[in-house]
Amino acid sequence: MRAKSMLLTLLLVTGAMMPIASQARTDVSVGINFGPPPPPVVVAPGPPPPGYVWAPGYYAWDGYRYAWVDGRWIAGRPGYVWTADRWERRGPHWHRVHGHWQERHHDRGGHRGRHH
Repeated sequence: MRAKSMLLTLLLVTGAMMPIASQARTDVSVGINFGPPPPPVVVAPGPPPPGYVWAPGYYAWDGYRYAWVDGRWIAGRPGYVWTADRWERRGPHWHRVHGHWQERHHDRGGHRGRHH
């Protein structure tokens, strides 16, 4: 009976920790010796769904070459602006900066930050 009780306790503790582990984030940065080609000219399709913003396409590195990833409409976040994916040169290498939400800041004149 004691073994069953210990097993049940172990299962409950392990199960309670699962959501924490599933929210972990891992970022990997790969340095590439040559930059991406110029992006193609793309126009956002149609009007946006209510509450959505356009996340423009970008080049991803597939391990061998740059591969174009199409843009998409994403659900907006009140108080935030979307900062698009981009590539930055750091020394002799290129690194991808993933798109992300950035808190909207107000300048001294009361104007809001750019909205993408």
